[in-house]
Amino acid sequence: MNRSDASSRTVFFFDVDNTLLDNDRVANDLQQHLRTKVGEGPAQRYWAIFEQLRTELGYADYLGALQRYRVEMPRDPKLLEVSYFMVNYPFANRLYPESLDAVEHAQQLGQAAILSDGDVVFQPRKVDRSGLYDTFHGDVLIYVHKELELDDVEQKYPAAHYVMVDDKVRILAELKRHWGSRVTTVFPRQGHYALDAELVAKYAMPDVTLERIGELQKYSLEQILAAAGK
Repeated sequence: MNRSDASSRTVFFFDVDNTLLDNDRVANDLQQHLRTKVGEGPAQRYWAIFEQLRTELGYADYLGALQRYRVEMPRDPKLLEVSYFMVNYPFANRLYPESLDAVEHAQQLGQAAILSDGDVVFQPRKVDRSGLYDTFHGDVLIYVHKELELDDVEQKYPAAHYVMVDDKVRILAELKRHWGSRVTTVFPRQGHYALDAELVAKYAMPDVTLERIGELQKYSLEQILAAAGK
C-alpha cells in the first residue's frame, strides 16, 4: 500500500478505560465518596458486590452493582446521592494528558473510533461526559466482550489494516490471533492491568509498547504498519 491508500484504509481503535481515561482514579474517587456517604463497612460491601458482578459479566458494572446493593439496603436514602455522583462524574477531568492529542494524530493517519467493553448505560455515559463521543465524531462501539465481536467490527469499519490501542494485553493478544499482520497492537502501560507484570507476562508482547498514551504521536503510519510484521 502506498501512503494515500494506507491512510484511507487504516482504522485506529481506542479502548477507553485506562487507555484514554484514567479509570483507576475514577474508582478511587468513588471509593472515597462511598466511605464518606455510607461508611466503611457498607462501602466494602458495595465493592464485594461489584467484584462478584464483574466476575459474572466480564466487565465493570458500577451502576449494576449499586442496584444490586440497593436490594440489600432498600431504605438507605444515601444510595441515591451515590448514584447522582456516578452519573454526573466529571469524566473529562480524568482524561490522560495528551490523550486527545494522540487521537488527533491517529485521525490524521486514518480513521479513528472507540472500541470498548462495558454496560449499556454507564459506559456510553462515560464516553459522552468525557467529551470522547464528540472527539470521535460519534464513531463509538461498545460491546460486552469486544474480542468476540470482531466480525461485526469489520463489517462496521472495513479496512485493510487495523490498529488497536488498549491497556489489556489479553485483548491485544486475542486481536492479534484473529487478525494477524492486519493489526498493529499498541500497548500503553497505564492502569493496574498494564502494570501487573505477572499478568502481562502471560501473553505475547504487543507490537508497540508506550509508556503513556501521548507517545503515540511519535509514530508515523509507516512505522505503525511495519510494527505489525507486514
